[in-house]
Amino acid sequence: MKYFLPSICMCLVFFLACSTPAPQSDVNKEEWISLFNGKDLTGWDIKITGRPINDNFLNTFRVEDSMLRISYDEYDQFGTYFGHLYYQKPYSYYKLKFEYRFLGEQTPGGAVWNNRNSGVMLHSQSAASMGMDQDFPVSIELQTLGGLGDGPRTTANLCTPGTMVEIGGELTRDHCIDSHSKTYDGDQWVAVEAVVLGDSVIHHIIGPDTVLTYNKPQIDGTFVSKDNYNWVEAGVPNPEEWEKKDGTPLTSGYIALQAESHPIDFRNIELLELEGCMDPKAVNYKSYYIKSAPEKCKY
Repeated sequence: MKYFLPSICMCLVFFLACSTPAPQSDVNKEEWISLFNGKDLTGWDIKITGRPINDNFLNTFRVEDSMLRISYDEYDQFGTYFGHLYYQKPYSYYKLKFEYRFLGEQTPGGAVWNNRNSGVMLHSQSAASMGMDQDFPVSIELQTLGGLGDGPRTTANLCTPGTMVEIGGELTRDHCIDSHSKTYDGDQWVAVEAVVLGDSVIHHIIGPDTVLTYNKPQIDGTFVSKDNYNWVEAGVPNPEEWEKKDGTPLTSGYIALQAESHPIDFRNIELLELEGCMDPKAVNYKSYYIKSAPEKCKY
C-alpha cells in the first residue's frame, strides 16, 4: 500500500485546492476595467447623423494626451452632425465612472441649448441599429453640462430620448430632469459615477453625493412627444415597431459618449460589473456582485 500513498496524497491536495473558495482578500477587491485604452478608439463604434457607421466625420472623435476628445476644429459649421461614440459591449448591472471637461467656445451653428452640453448614454441601442439620419439613440442620457458663468446650471441630469422613467414611484415623461448638483463653471474636470442596476434603479453620483435617482427605465412609445419630436422626426427606423414597445423595460444596453457641438474631453472611463458568479466556491466569485450569472462561474 505504501506505493499508492503519494498518489492518494496528490489527489487529496488537488481536491482540496479545487473545492476551496477564493481568498477573502480577492473576493472583496473591486476589479474595475478601463473602457478606453488611452491610445486609440479600439473597442468603440462611431455614429454621426447623416454618416455611415464608423465614419469619423471631420475627425470629430480623437485620442490625444491619453484623453478621448470630441473636437470641432475641422468644422466650419456644426449643422446637425450629432454624434455618439459607442462602447462595443452591452452591460446591464454595473458602475460607470468617468471625468469630463468642456473647453473653449461652442462650434458655430450649434444650438443655444447645446452650449457646454454633452452626455453619456446608458442602456442605449447599438451604433449598428441607428438610422442613417437618426439624431439620438434610444437610451437613458446622463446629461453633462458646464456652467455658463451666469447662475446655477446642474450637471449629471437625466434626459430621455425614446425612454421614460419613474421618480418617486410615479411615471414621468418629462424629457429632461435636473439633478441637485452644484454648478461647474469654466474648463475644470468633473468626476461622475453612475450606478446602473438593470431596469430597477439608476443613480447619478458626483463625489460623495447622489444627485439624482430614478427607477424602471423603459421605452416611451412617443419618443419625446407625438406632436413635437416623435419617432419619424427623430429619424428612427421602423417607427411603428418602436411605438409598439411602449412600456418595455430597459434591462441592458450600450454606453455612448455624446457629441453635440461643444468641444469636450473624457478620461478615466472605467466600469465595474455588478453581474457575475455569486457562488463562493467559484474562483471568480465576487462579494460585491448584485445579480447572479451562474453561467459565468469558473471552478
